[in-house]
Parts: sequence; structure tokens; C-alpha cells
Amino acid sequence: MTKKEFLKFVSSVKFPDGYASNIARCVNVDGGKFTGLKSHDCHVFMQRLLPVDIFQLRHDIVQVLCKFEMIFPPAFFTSMMHVMVHLPEEALLAALVNYRWMYPIERLLGELKKSVRNRAKPEGSIIEAWVQYESLTFCGMYLKDVEKEFNRPQRNNDGGMRKEKLSVFAQSARPFGDPGRRESFSRNDMEVAHWFVLNNCDEIMAYLDEHEEMIKREHPSHLVAQKQRVLFPQWFLDSVSYKCFVFDKYKL
Repeated sequence: MTKKEFLKFVSSVKFPDGYASNIARCVNVDGGKFTGLKSHDCHVFMQRLLPVDIFQLRHDIVQVLCKFEMIFPPAFFTSMMHVMVHLPEEALLAALVNYRWMYPIERLLGELKKSVRNRAKPEGSIIEAWVQYESLTFCGMYLKDVEKEFNRPQRNNDGGMRKEKLSVFAQSARPFGDPGRRESFSRNDMEVAHWFVLNNCDEIMAYLDEHEEMIKREHPSHLVAQKQRVLFPQWFLDSVSYKCFVFDKYKL
């Protein structure tokens, strides 16, 4: 894989929400480089790409050092050069460095340092602050109507599903944008939205299958999807209206 092909591949990768930033914006395919990568993005590269290379690296490093011995004098090969033979095995056994470095401990120590109010007795200040934190956390677990870190909804959570509605309308959604701004939709936009609702409603799948069989008998196969999208809304309206009329007639 060439450098340009690799950059094109990276620019096409889609990560889950919140997993990483939009790395495609940091890829300059024509310039052949990355720009604006954050430290977390670099960690994503190391966590996903580096382990694949480590398996091959532990075999290649021996051959590389043997070739170096043919070129460089023996004084060049100190104990540090020999350590490279063990580094791939260490990475495979102990996992990535972010699982064994001091950053999480330093963050915890930083939080404890913020809780110090009396610098003459830092241990007592830390103990009091930690007892307060644990007490509030413990009591907060029993407060149902109070939003806490344990029951806080996710960023993209819209409120779950409602069972009393049709499946296509069961999922609630949160509005966004300016509530005072009015938007007008064209007829084509309304038809697209109407077809999306009909085509994704589980309750009318039987009607969709019935109409599809009718279209297949009257039109070639490559026009079935197009014809169904155009003809199904009116056919569905007529079919439901007729069944309601027959039901009311026999009911009387």
C-alpha cells in the first residue's frame, strides 16, 4: 500500500460517536501528511494499528539486528540495542503503554491536591473531601428524580421508545435549532419523507409485499423499485379507504 492509498483509507474511516474526532479533516492526501491530530487521535492509531505490526515486528527485529552486525562494529551493539529484541514481546504481554503509565495516577493525585484547603494538614483535608464525595455519591444513588452521573442520559439519547405508537413513530426525538424559525418544504421533500415513513413502518409490510408482487407482474424487474416508490402511496391510500368502507358497511 502506498502512502497516498493509506491516506485515502484513513480519510474514509468512520468512527463511532465520541470514539475519536473526525480524522478525515486532518488528512491531506495531496500533501501526503496529517495536520491537526490531537493526542487522543494518535492514541487511537496506536491502539488499533500498532498491535497488528507488533506480531510481525518481533520476527523482523532479529533479522534487522543481524544485518546491522554485518555493517557496524561490535562496539555499537550495547545492552540498549539488545533490548529491542524484548520490546515487542513486552508489548504483547503487558499490552499498550497507556495501560501501565502514570497518567491515570497523576490525574487522581491532581484531584486529591485540589481538595486540600488547609495546607498545614493536607492529609486531613484530603480525607474530609473524600468522605464527602463518597457520602454524596452513595446518597445520590437513591435519588431517582435527580440527574446524576449514574443515571445521566447519553449525549445522543432521545428518550427511548414508546409502545403505544406505530413503530415508525415510536422513537421520541429532541428538537434542535432555532424554535422560532420556520422552514418550508418542497413537494419533492414531502414525497421523500412520506415514502420513508411508509417504507420503514413494520405494520404495513404486508401491503408493501402485495404491491411489489403487483408491480412485478406489470413492469420489468429493473423498474420495480422506482414504480413502487411512485405508485404505492396512492395505492395504499385507496386500499385502506376501501377496506374501511367495506368494514363500516358490514358493521351497519
